[in-house]
Amino acid sequence: MARYIGPKSKIARKFSDAIYGSDKYLEKKNYPPGQHGQMKKRRKKSEYGIQLLEKQKAKYTYGIQEKQFRNIFKRASRRKGITGENLFKLIEARLDNVVFRLGIAPTRASARQLVSHRHILVNNEIVNIASYTLREGDIVGVREKAKSLLVITESLASNHKSFSWLEWDDDKKQGKFLNYPPREEIPENIKEQLIVELYSK
Repeated sequence: MARYIGPKSKIARKFSDAIYGSDKYLEKKNYPPGQHGQMKKRRKKSEYGIQLLEKQKAKYTYGIQEKQFRNIFKRASRRKGITGENLFKLIEARLDNVVFRLGIAPTRASARQLVSHRHILVNNEIVNIASYTLREGDIVGVREKAKSLLVITESLASNHKSFSWLEWDDDKKQGKFLNYPPREEIPENIKEQLIVELYSK
């Protein structure tokens, strides 16, 4: 899957879930897009179709391409514990996601842009790879010259979310990745067991 840059409401309607945040169009038209959208709603999906849709939902939500997603799943399956939970722990540990969770960026897409434009530091070193996997104890910060960027200041000002697995220092404009998040603290409405079943076929 190439990076999606099209209408977000269209994708949200496809999954009947506001995966990109509040969406007034989804509230008005809570059925798949296209001229046959309302008819599709009545059609019964196969087991494979349901599993595939859940994987696509996860990929669109986190902005991950198929090859990357499959590689993360392989890493998750090699770890001890429940594969589905391991999958989301690894995804949540991606640098672009943590930048988003800390409130440095308003969306994951803008978080990827900040990372690729070399505005983000990890342990005081510039990292411009959005898929970089953080380790426990890593410090994620904003470069000095980027601290005044409007997108960052506005995002931090409007961010009211906090997570037990992340620690934020507003004075230094940096956060600490304390540990991999427990599944119950990951708010995304995704059934990871369906993804595990799909890849296990």
